[in-house]
Amino acid sequence: MNIKEKELSHVNKEGQAAMVDVGEKKETRRMASARAIVVLPQEVMSLLKDGELWGKKGPVIQTAIIAGTMGAKRTGELIPMCHPLGLESCSFDTEWKGNELTIQCTTKIESKTGVEMEALTGASVAALTIYDMCKALSHDIVIKEIKLLEKRGGKSDFKREA
Repeated sequence: MNIKEKELSHVNKEGQAAMVDVGEKKETRRMASARAIVVLPQEVMSLLKDGELWGKKGPVIQTAIIAGTMGAKRTGELIPMCHPLGLESCSFDTEWKGNELTIQCTTKIESKTGVEMEALTGASVAALTIYDMCKALSHDIVIKEIKLLEKRGGKSDFKREA
Protein backbone atom coordinates (compact mmCIF):
# COMPACT_ATOMS: atom_id res chain seq x y z
CA MET A 1 0.00 0.00 0.00
CA ASN A 2 1.49 3.33 -1.00
CA ILE A 3 1.24 6.45 1.13
CA LYS A 4 -1.55 7.98 -1.00
CA GLU A 5 -3.81 5.00 -0.17
CA LYS A 6 -3.39 5.51 3.58
CA GLU A 7 -5.51 7.74 5.79
CA LEU A 8 -4.61 9.81 8.83
CA SER A 9 -6.01 8.00 11.85
CA HIS A 10 -6.54 11.16 13.92
CA VAL A 11 -8.73 12.98 11.37
CA ASN A 12 -12.44 12.11 11.09
CA LYS A 13 -14.61 12.09 7.94
CA GLU A 14 -15.38 15.79 8.43
CA GLY A 15 -11.68 16.65 8.49
CA GLN A 16 -11.66 17.39 12.22
CA ALA A 17 -9.05 16.19 14.69
CA ALA A 18 -10.33 13.17 16.63
CA MET A 19 -8.94 10.65 19.07
CA VAL A 20 -8.89 7.13 17.60
CA ASP A 21 -11.55 4.83 19.06
CA VAL A 22 -9.66 1.81 20.40
CA GLY A 23 -12.64 0.37 22.28
CA GLU A 24 -13.03 -2.69 20.05
CA LYS A 25 -9.31 -3.43 19.74
CA LYS A 26 -7.71 -6.39 21.49
CA GLU A 27 -5.08 -5.75 24.16
CA THR A 28 -1.62 -6.95 23.15
CA ARG A 29 1.89 -6.56 24.53
CA ARG A 30 3.32 -3.31 23.15
CA MET A 31 6.91 -2.07 23.12
CA ALA A 32 8.56 0.94 21.55
CA SER A 33 12.09 2.29 21.58
CA ALA A 34 13.17 5.80 20.55
CA ARG A 35 16.47 7.65 20.48
CA ALA A 36 17.62 11.23 20.89
CA ILE A 37 21.20 12.36 20.24
CA VAL A 38 22.65 15.37 22.05
CA VAL A 39 25.85 16.88 20.63
CA LEU A 40 27.90 18.66 23.28
CA PRO A 41 30.99 20.87 23.12
CA GLN A 42 34.17 19.00 24.11
CA GLU A 43 34.53 20.77 27.48
CA VAL A 44 30.94 20.05 28.54
CA MET A 45 31.15 16.47 27.30
CA SER A 46 34.34 15.87 29.30
CA LEU A 47 32.73 17.13 32.51
CA LEU A 48 29.65 14.96 31.97
CA LYS A 49 31.63 11.83 31.08
CA ASP A 50 33.88 12.22 34.11
CA GLY A 51 30.85 12.54 36.38
CA GLU A 52 32.02 15.98 37.54
CA LEU A 53 29.02 17.92 36.30
CA TRP A 54 26.42 18.47 38.99
CA GLY A 55 24.32 21.54 38.36
CA LYS A 56 22.13 23.43 40.78
CA LYS A 57 19.34 21.13 39.57
CA GLY A 58 21.26 17.93 40.44
CA PRO A 59 23.31 15.31 38.61
CA VAL A 60 22.71 15.99 34.92
CA ILE A 61 22.30 12.58 33.28
CA GLN A 62 20.39 11.05 36.19
CA THR A 63 18.07 14.07 36.29
CA ALA A 64 17.52 13.78 32.52
CA ILE A 65 16.49 10.13 32.91
CA ILE A 66 14.03 11.03 35.67
CA ALA A 67 12.63 13.89 33.56
CA GLY A 68 12.36 11.59 30.53
CA THR A 69 10.43 9.05 32.59
CA MET A 70 8.08 11.78 33.82
CA GLY A 71 7.60 13.00 30.24
CA ALA A 72 6.83 9.51 28.94
CA LYS A 73 4.25 9.03 31.70
CA ARG A 74 2.52 12.33 30.80
CA THR A 75 2.52 11.97 27.02
CA GLY A 76 -1.28 11.81 26.88
CA GLU A 77 -1.40 15.28 28.47
CA LEU A 78 1.08 16.76 25.96
CA ILE A 79 0.02 15.26 22.62
CA PRO A 80 -3.64 16.17 22.01
CA MET A 81 -4.95 12.96 20.37
CA CYS A 82 -2.69 10.57 22.28
CA HIS A 83 -4.46 8.15 24.64
CA PRO A 84 -3.51 8.45 28.32
CA LEU A 85 -1.67 5.25 29.23
CA GLY A 86 -0.44 3.70 32.45
CA LEU A 87 3.00 2.57 31.33
CA GLU A 88 4.21 -0.72 32.77
CA SER A 89 7.85 0.00 32.01
CA CYS A 90 9.98 2.96 30.96
CA SER A 91 13.74 2.46 30.81
CA PHE A 92 16.71 4.42 29.52
CA ASP A 93 20.13 3.58 28.13
CA THR A 94 22.80 6.20 27.49
CA GLU A 95 25.94 5.83 25.43
CA TRP A 96 28.77 8.18 24.52
CA LYS A 97 30.10 8.27 20.94
CA GLY A 98 32.71 11.00 20.83
CA ASN A 99 30.99 14.22 21.89
CA GLU A 100 27.50 12.79 21.24
CA LEU A 101 25.31 11.44 24.02
CA THR A 102 22.80 8.90 22.73
CA ILE A 103 19.70 8.57 24.91
CA GLN A 104 17.45 5.59 24.23
CA CYS A 105 14.03 5.28 25.84
CA THR A 106 12.07 2.01 25.81
CA THR A 107 8.44 1.83 26.90
CA LYS A 108 6.21 -1.21 27.44
CA ILE A 109 2.56 -1.90 28.17
CA GLU A 110 -0.24 -4.42 27.66
CA SER A 111 -2.75 -2.20 25.85
CA LYS A 112 -5.10 -1.55 22.94
CA THR A 113 -2.80 1.16 21.59
CA GLY A 114 0.93 1.55 21.05
CA VAL A 115 3.57 3.34 23.10
CA GLU A 116 5.65 4.96 20.34
CA MET A 117 4.70 8.48 21.40
CA GLU A 118 5.66 7.70 25.01
CA ALA A 119 9.11 6.46 23.93
CA LEU A 120 9.62 9.48 21.66
CA THR A 121 8.48 11.88 24.39
CA GLY A 122 10.72 10.22 26.98
CA ALA A 123 13.81 10.50 24.76
CA SER A 124 12.91 14.09 23.82
CA VAL A 125 12.37 15.30 27.38
CA ALA A 126 15.60 13.64 28.53
CA ALA A 127 17.52 15.42 25.74
CA LEU A 128 15.84 18.75 26.53
CA THR A 129 16.80 18.32 30.19
CA ILE A 130 20.46 17.82 29.23
CA TYR A 131 20.25 21.06 27.25
CA ASP A 132 18.50 22.91 30.10
CA MET A 133 21.01 21.83 32.72
CA CYS A 134 24.10 22.49 30.57
CA LYS A 135 23.09 25.70 28.78
CA ALA A 136 24.80 27.85 31.43
CA LEU A 137 28.10 26.34 30.25
CA SER A 138 27.41 26.60 26.52
CA HIS A 139 24.61 27.32 24.08
CA ASP A 140 26.54 25.31 21.50
CA ILE A 141 24.55 22.19 22.44
CA VAL A 142 22.54 20.57 19.64
CA ILE A 143 19.78 17.99 19.83
CA LYS A 144 20.68 16.29 16.58
CA GLU A 145 17.87 13.81 16.13
CA ILE A 146 14.88 12.23 17.74
CA LYS A 147 13.49 9.12 16.08
CA LEU A 148 11.59 5.91 16.59
CA LEU A 149 13.88 2.88 16.46
CA GLU A 150 11.40 0.06 16.94
CA LYS A 151 7.81 -0.77 17.83
CA ARG A 152 6.21 -4.15 18.44
CA GLY A 153 2.67 -5.29 19.09
CA GLY A 154 -0.61 -4.29 17.58
CA LYS A 155 -1.39 -4.23 13.87
CA SER A 156 2.19 -3.90 12.64
CA ASP A 157 5.78 -4.05 13.83
CA PHE A 158 8.54 -1.67 12.79
CA LYS A 159 12.31 -1.77 13.16
CA ARG A 160 14.54 0.94 11.72
CA GLU A 161 17.63 -0.30 9.96
CA ALA A 162 20.86 1.03 11.48
